[in-house]
Parts: sequence; structure tokens; C-alpha cells
Amino acid sequence: MKKILCFVLAAAGLFMLIRTTAFSPERWPLPLAIGSGELLPVTIQPGMNARRAAEEFVEAGIVEKGRGAAFARWMVRFSIDRRLRPGVYHVRKGSPWEVARQMKTAEPGFLSMALVPGTDIYSFGALFPEKSLSGESLEKLLEDESLYPSEMRSLLPETTEGRLAFLLPETYHLAFLNERELVAAAAALWWRRIGSSITPERRNKETFEELAILASLVEREGFRDDERPRIAGVLFNRMVKGMQLQIDATVVYAWRRKGRDITRVLFKDLEIDSPYNTYKIQGLPPAPICTSSEISWNAVLNPERHDFLYYVAQSDGYHLFAETYAEHQKNIVKARSK
Repeated sequence: MKKILCFVLAAAGLFMLIRTTAFSPERWPLPLAIGSGELLPVTIQPGMNARRAAEEFVEAGIVEKGRGAAFARWMVRFSIDRRLRPGVYHVRKGSPWEVARQMKTAEPGFLSMALVPGTDIYSFGALFPEKSLSGESLEKLLEDESLYPSEMRSLLPETTEGRLAFLLPETYHLAFLNERELVAAAAALWWRRIGSSITPERRNKETFEELAILASLVEREGFRDDERPRIAGVLFNRMVKGMQLQIDATVVYAWRRKGRDITRVLFKDLEIDSPYNTYKIQGLPPAPICTSSEISWNAVLNPERHDFLYYVAQSDGYHLFAETYAEHQKNIVKARSK
């Protein structure tokens, strides 16, 4: 009888051990696949706690309605809430425990967005097709100094065009497809690659804006990277001599501000009354006309030293440069004959 009783007790103990283990999912070996169906996206914003994040999983259809609280508890139990990073996650639909187990090893995905050189205030909003930016909202966005590195905030221009020019064109990998994250990333990269290398004696608001304007002119005028320092040298030479810059790209931008896009500047287009028309004004336009590549920025920081005052574009994108107007006229004929 004692043997039978011991056997029964041992069997009961073994059953309880198996039962306890079987129903303690955090101790049970992780199956090869958790959840079912296709991977579904869910977006986690910065600062979300477990409860708020759980609501997003329910909204995304990954966790059933009414089970968000249970999922939040599993996230806390697995300490997922403490290391939850913002971004877009892709997980399969399942029970709260199954989804939580997926989140233990899930990594947020990133979206690639290219800010191309030559982007102006009118094309910037096109980067965000789901949320088209109006002029007013773009201005408010760029006025937010918290998006810029602290070292450059006091050096920022007041204009929308001016601030846009301090975003460095590059392909960015973002957690979210939104303009605030892009501005913050592009401004930080500009400071790291360009701004921090500018000598302290040149770090003032007036000089920074002048450099940004010149870089934007070089960006729009230069088609070949190896020519940009030479074009920058022409602009500096003309400024030293008090000559009008006569940049076609500023005329194109002046017309764009009035709602008309032109691809070729005709003589009649030069009559536009605008502070951006460098065929009429003396010196630089009031603000940059676009974002500039790192090469264009470096070109104005280190312009080629020469005596050229004129240039004309050829069909291959390269320019013919001249020191005198007479030579320039010959170059125009030569460029048009090719």
C-alpha cells in the first residue's frame, strides 16, 4: 500500500511539474514560428509606454480587441517596455503572449528618404506625399530651433529659404516618414560635415547666410562637380569687382516664386522685378535658392583662384570660362555651334 501511495504521489508530482511547465510559456522552448499570417506593420512613436504601445498593436490588427491590456502585461513581464525603440515593426498576428515573444527579438525597420541637392521650398513638400506641406507649415517647421544642433541655432537665418539651405542633401534612414525627423537628421549632418569645419572667425549669422546663398548658386549653375570650385571663383571675382552676378538660376527661382516654372531663360524673362533677379540687383539675392550638396559647400569654402569673370554652358554640361567680355562672346558662339 505504501508503495502504491508513493507511486501515486510521485506521478501526481510529475504531472504537476509537467502541467506547470506547459502553462508557463516564458519557460517553454520557443517554437520555430509564433503567430500566424503575414507580417503586419505597427508604428511605435517615441515615448510610448506599454499601455499606449499595446493600443497600436490592437489598431494594427495584430492583437485582438479587448486583449490589449494582457499584451501590455506581457510586455512588462518580458521587460520589452523598457527597451522599446521607436520605429516601424513587422510582426504576425497572435495571442498577447505570442506577439510579446516576437517583440523580444524584433527590431524596428527604417525608411529611406533622399533629400537631393537643389531642393527648394516648393519641392520640399513633395517628399511627403501623404502630408503635403503648405508654405505656412513649412515655415513653422523650419522655425523650430529644437530641430537644429545647439551649436548652430544662433547662426540660423530668419527666412524659410535660408534655414532650408542648412539641411545637407543625403539619403537618410528614418524611423518615420515625417518632415521633422528629416530636418533634424539633415541639419545634424550639415553641422557635422560642414558647419563644424568653418573657422570660428567666420561663424556669424551674416557670413553663414552669405555662404549658403553662394553655395546654392553654385549648386544650380554647376553641372559637373569638378567645375564647382571654378564657378565659385567666378562669383567671388565678380563680387570683388562690384559686377552684377547675372545668374540665370536666380531668374528661374524668381519666376518660380511667382508661380511660373521656366526651364530656359529668355531675354524677356530677365525683366522680372524681383530681389532674386541678379540681372537687376547688385550683389547676392536675399536668401539661398535651394539646398546645396557637400561639394558645392566646399566649393564656396575653398573657391578656385583665377581671373575668370564669365562662363557659358556647353551641351555636355561643362562650361567655357573667360576673363574678358570679348572672349566670353566668342565662347558663346563656340558653345552654341556644338
